[in-house]
Amino acid sequence: MEGWDPNTKSTLTQIPLLTIKSGPRDGALWTQRLKEEYKALIAYTSMNKSKDNDWFRISAANPEGTRWKGKCWYVHNLLKYEFDLQFDIPVTYPATAPELELPELDGKTEKMYRGGKICLTVHFKPLWAKNCPRFGIAHVLCLGLAPWLAAEIPVLVDSGTIKHKDDVATSSES
Repeated sequence: MEGWDPNTKSTLTQIPLLTIKSGPRDGALWTQRLKEEYKALIAYTSMNKSKDNDWFRISAANPEGTRWKGKCWYVHNLLKYEFDLQFDIPVTYPATAPELELPELDGKTEKMYRGGKICLTVHFKPLWAKNCPRFGIAHVLCLGLAPWLAAEIPVLVDSGTIKHKDDVATSSES
């Protein structure tokens, strides 16, 4: 964490690290890992809410905990931009980080792969590899998605590539 800003350090130290190194194919061990994942997500969500910095909602979309869906949002110029968020847990998890998808932004930025998968290769993947298996879903949101949104959404809004939902509704009514 050398060279990180104090706010990021503080946030990261409050997200519990995971201990169980298992993935979706590991049966009962995967169930134990999922319990750790939920505890970390609850801690991260609670911390965000206590700091009035709530910016996502996710939940497992299947009983196995291998498909996740939800919403994430970013406030820019006092306007809230909300996006669908989805991802699958790879079979090689936790050695491989999930690929986060924001489908409605597909093709709107160069920092995205086909299907709306955000680019985390250069900055996040080495960090994930170094911290495997201690990092989990909460960490990929905190250190992957949050900085990506902070870097990309203002550029997409300022360039006119994405519009606020109120602007879209107003232009379609006229």
